[in-house]
Amino acid sequence: MRSRWSARAGVALVAIVALLAPPGVAQATDGVSAVVRAMLRHMTVREKVGQLFVVEVYGPDAESVTPAVAARNQALYGVDTPAQVVAKYQPGGVIYFDARRGPDNVQNPRQIATLSNGLQRAALRRRVPIPLLISTDQEGGAVVYRLTAPATAMPGNMALGAARSTAAARKSARVIGAELASVGINQDYAPVADVNVNPANPVIGVRSAGADAGLVSSMVGAQVDGYHAGGVATVAKHFPGHGDTAVDSHFGLPEVTHTRAQLDAIDLPPFRTAIRRGVDTIMTAHVVLRSVDPSGAPATMSRPILTGLLREDLGYDGLIVTDALDMGGATADYPPAVAPVRAFQAGADQLVLAPQMDTAFGAVLNAVNSGEISRKRLDESVARILTLKLKRGLWRPFVDPARAERVVGSAGHKAAEQQITDQTITMVKKDGLPVADAGKVLVTGWGVTTTSTLGAAIGRRGSAVTVRETGANPTQASIDAAVAAAQNQDLIVVSTMNANAAQQSLVRALLATGKPVVVAAVRNPYDIALFPEVKAYLASYGYTAASLESLTRVLFGEVDPVGKLPVAIPSLYPYGYGLSYH
Repeated sequence: MRSRWSARAGVALVAIVALLAPPGVAQATDGVSAVVRAMLRHMTVREKVGQLFVVEVYGPDAESVTPAVAARNQALYGVDTPAQVVAKYQPGGVIYFDARRGPDNVQNPRQIATLSNGLQRAALRRRVPIPLLISTDQEGGAVVYRLTAPATAMPGNMALGAARSTAAARKSARVIGAELASVGINQDYAPVADVNVNPANPVIGVRSAGADAGLVSSMVGAQVDGYHAGGVATVAKHFPGHGDTAVDSHFGLPEVTHTRAQLDAIDLPPFRTAIRRGVDTIMTAHVVLRSVDPSGAPATMSRPILTGLLREDLGYDGLIVTDALDMGGATADYPPAVAPVRAFQAGADQLVLAPQMDTAFGAVLNAVNSGEISRKRLDESVARILTLKLKRGLWRPFVDPARAERVVGSAGHKAAEQQITDQTITMVKKDGLPVADAGKVLVTGWGVTTTSTLGAAIGRRGSAVTVRETGANPTQASIDAAVAAAQNQDLIVVSTMNANAAQQSLVRALLATGKPVVVAAVRNPYDIALFPEVKAYLASYGYTAASLESLTRVLFGEVDPVGKLPVAIPSLYPYGYGLSYH
């Protein structure tokens, strides 16, 4: 009987899949489809519904958990361990987070690889053995990343946009992909395909390659190629474009007011490029786009946007995955029993981080059993999921933890990190630069790690460095202390991060000392619009150790800055502006 899928048959299927889909080799459509059709015939409705979900799990090990970790999994899923979560829901995917969110899945290369192997073993113990898409958000840069040292911290997207090098973008993505693949992460939620045309955008900013659709498209295309070369599946995000919003969709529901003509000119070109380059997945955005869907439904829940625009107009037939359904842009108007069904009906294939998993799973299962979601529609999405897993060779899912330790943060990767990052610094104003003999230097401004790392880099050049970090919101007392510390210094280097009123007051107080001041914008480059009187201004687009080293190299003239602004500084500097020493 079809419902009796024996362990022996499961092993046979895995063997067939291994022959049909060797790792890294695209298969003939007919061959893959035959395997997918066979699998669909032997899967129950419940097993198919499980493939639609991407879940988070708490803990750094699949089987062994502390009481505290067990309590977190119990609260979400009613079971103790990550392996039990996989057994209970039979999800299509798991997404890793670091300790900042809570799951603490990514501590070091050997541990991550061991966790991935344990989760894949749990997945292959199922009645129909189907491996997991194991995903994470590793975009590069200092904003959205999960793996920390010893992982290689490649520059972020706007830094790559400043470098204007598709070769650098491709190599950067290949390094990230290779490190993820080595620890068993087979899908990266990258590249970001948003075109950041709004300087006040609170959620994208330096996560985008810039404000020009052509530049972003070229970077996205190169990154898709690079991630694939590194061995991971790609996810272009956030469709139909999150680059012109003034609300963070993690906390609210933004609206993009672009006309259809503006959408075609600004937002869609990077996604079109990603599709042409064979992107595996496209992620939705929790944004309203009334020019395509007058109802005001967020794109994640909008059939005109996901099915009409993405599937029909752009001709995309790959996997569509939602942005996290626990974000404010999804939860405000869509309860846990409604959001996953509505997103699926709109055209999404996979549902990421659905809150109240039992409720969400039951809602989709009930919708299928009642006919609200047709069996044909369910099979279409599951077929896309299985096809991607076959295409990426995931029926050979296990990795070598010892090899992971050799790959992650390797000497070659670290050399590439610094070499690429050296191309990203933009010099906007250069009075007094480069510094030949800095003498005594005060390093102040935003970021404990940023100021200490920058101070150490300057100190290695022979300067006597004083570090006085003032925080994201400098108090008057901390500003006064920085000014006092500046009195016997020869040079002041102050870091800003999306300079607010308090940071602006700090910069102006330091300028008033009459000492030479270099402002280093270590996130968005727009800060100079708030204090245009500064005479030396560098934009690094990030604050990784490599970014701060590159900034210091430019400061001392060891590297000639080649970065060009990938955005315009309104009323001051045009797109493409950038100074050099030669």
